[in-house]
Amino acid sequence: MVRVKNHVDVQAFETVASVLSAIKSPDEMRLFLKELLTPGEVRDITLRWKLLELLADGVSQRKIAEDLKISLCKITRGSKILKQKGAVTSRVLKTRRQNSDTEKGEAR
Repeated sequence: MVRVKNHVDVQAFETVASVLSAIKSPDEMRLFLKELLTPGEVRDITLRWKLLELLADGVSQRKIAEDLKISLCKITRGSKILKQKGAVTSRVLKTRRQNSDTEKGEAR
């Protein structure tokens, strides 16, 4: 069987999305992701998330590249995602930031 590098099995992708959305426990999600992903994939996805958080916080692309030791091309991709109208990633980051601010205010 020949694998095509950029081919995505849409039905399998939809199934994975459904499975991920059905997991409600953060602990269970962590375990699931560690079982499903290789250490390299975990590193890649967490790095991608960190760069998106930094971009959303207004950190410059050059500073992110320097701090995370990644190329500007990867950061530019993240920046394009955040600039897309209706991007889910932007909404998730904004909600997380609002929840974090609320928690900080309640802790005072």
